[in-house]
This record gives sequence, C-alpha cells and structure tokens, in this order.
Amino acid sequence: MAHKKVTLGIEIGGTNTSFGLVDILGNCFVESRIPTRLNESPESLFERLFKKFNKIYKEKSGEYELLGIGIGAPSANYYKGTVEYSSNLNWVYVNIKDMVKKYYDLPIVIANDANAAALGEMKFGVAKKMKNFIQLTLSRGFGSGIVVDGNILYGSDGFAGEIGHTIVEKNGRSCGCGRKGCLETYVSTGGLIRTYYELLSKSNEISVLKEFRPSELTSDLILKAAIHGDKLAIATFENTGQILGEALANVVAYLNPEAIILSEGIAVAGDLLLVPTKKHMEKNMLNLFQGKVEILLSGLVKGNVAILGASALSWHEIQKKKNIS
Repeated sequence: MAHKKVTLGIEIGGTNTSFGLVDILGNCFVESRIPTRLNESPESLFERLFKKFNKIYKEKSGEYELLGIGIGAPSANYYKGTVEYSSNLNWVYVNIKDMVKKYYDLPIVIANDANAAALGEMKFGVAKKMKNFIQLTLSRGFGSGIVVDGNILYGSDGFAGEIGHTIVEKNGRSCGCGRKGCLETYVSTGGLIRTYYELLSKSNEISVLKEFRPSELTSDLILKAAIHGDKLAIATFENTGQILGEALANVVAYLNPEAIILSEGIAVAGDLLLVPTKKHMEKNMLNLFQGKVEILLSGLVKGNVAILGASALSWHEIQKKKNIS
C-alpha cells in the first residue's frame, strides 16, 4: 500500500500552536495543538511541538510520506525563514527554519499567517481558479495576503502586503505599531468594539449591550445583538464596512484583483459586513474597476483553516519545483 503524500502545516499563534498533516487535496489528518506559552523560549515551543508530533507520526508512519513543512506565523519573513519583531509573540528575531531543521531535514517554508491563509484559499478554498486576489483576516489584527499571477507578493524583503497598517484616519486611533489611524484599529475585533462604544456615546438608542464594560464586550456579542435587530450593533457593522470598503477601493486601484476574500473574526458576520463593504467600495472605486471585483467569504473548512494555510505554503513550493498537478 502506497504511503499518502502529505506536508506538515504549523500555525504559530499567540495562544496556541496548531499542526496537522495535509494532502494535496486539502484533507487534514492527525490535527492537534499545544499552548504557545509566550513566557517560554521559541526553542521550548518547538521541542514540545515535535515531541507531540513525533509520537503521533511514529504511530502513523506506515500511512504517510512527509514531503515538507510549512509554517505560518506573525511577522514571518519568507526569504530568511525568520520571525522578526513580532508583537504577537514577543519575539525580536528568531530563525525558525534553522530550529525546525534540527528535527526534520526537509524543505521548510515560513511566511506570515495572512500569506499562508491566502495560499490556503488558492490551493483548497474559494480561490482555486484565481491567480490575482487578496485575502484579508479580520481577527484580533488585520492580516492581508496578496496573490499576483499565482504567487504571493512578498516584496523586496518579505514584508509586503501590510494593508492593515495603511492610515485611513489622520491622527486617528492609536495602533500597536506606534502610529495612529491604521485600518487595523477600525476593522478588527477590537476595532469593532471601539466603534460600538463611540457610537453609543453619541446616541440615545437603547441597546442590549449598553451595560457591558469594554473588558466584557466581544465582537461575537455585537454580532448576536445585530442579528436580533439591535440598531447600534447594526450601525457598528455598517460603520466598519464603510471604512473597509473605502480602503479597499484604493487597494483595488493598486492591485486590480479578481476578488477580495474575508476570513475569521468579524468576517463571520457575513452580509452585515459584506453589504456595506461592497457598497462603499463600489461607491469610491475608479470607474475602470467598478463591478469587476468580488468580495467573498473564506472557503476553507472551519476548525483547521490555519493548518491548511500553513500546509499550502509547503505544497506551493513543491508544486513550483516539481510541477505536481
């Protein structure tokens, strides 16, 4: 019986690090996770990760052939195999590729989590037939992966595509990057909550969320309230969609994508966010591009999105080198 060819996808997050084996069709096997533990060293993280993975893989070694390893992480540099100045992980400079080589002498590719998600959409999601699109992750932060002519746009030193850190409001909200008015501070789970309280302070509307403290309110609660007709919650998504749509009108002018794909975080609101986003994108877009750009929700399977994206990094490199269809 032939071994099933797979790659190992690893997604490093601020809370948990997930991993799993994924075949070329996007089927995910032996999925698992460990706590990242930011108070410990990166070396400790990989020691714990591969101790757990090796135990699982040894038991399944007769079933799979591991071809490569893909790793998605915040502030990862594709060219150097490093994570640099990651506020999410509290890592200043870590050579991930060298660390992982100690455990498996296989082709290893690392990129930031948004770029991994974009390749995941192209290999396994709604962008299978696309070669030019943008993937946006609207969670605690605002991640963006840009695909041009079938390849990720990495830029000259690996950090291209920081759409979330384009300034949309001069002297606006303070951002973790040290500047003010970044798109991320308005279009993210935290940005949604800040918008709700700003609208609440200017409104006499009755809202079911009014009694929540900022530390208690979540984007999920705002979504539930909006679904049940809370006018302030609905206005919060409309305001957020307007800001996102206006920003995307400029992005489209730069990149001329086929589609923009939204995933995770506030994207789960569906039409509550998509409708105002599309409206204000079209309203502010250059005539040349109007009516041509779709806004879609992620097509990746909920639950192992991060693993699929990380694995897709590896599959993409393998296919480029070996022309595997």
